[in-house]
Amino acid sequence: MADSDIAVQNGSNQDQEIWNNLQQAIAKSSGFQSWKQERNVSINENLDVQVRRYLEETLETLAY
Repeated sequence: MADSDIAVQNGSNQDQEIWNNLQQAIAKSSGFQSWKQERNVSINENLDVQVRRYLEETLETLAY
């Protein structure tokens, strides 16, 4: 395996770790908790999906 292939794989793993940590931080925030309550988000819904929806809606609101 070439050095560049290893760097890409390590970067990908590192990116995923960063995203996981960011998701956890967002999920603990008061803004996210309020957003979930206002929208009656299903407990069974994947955290990744919840955080992405929250970020999309937040960015749409900020765009106005």
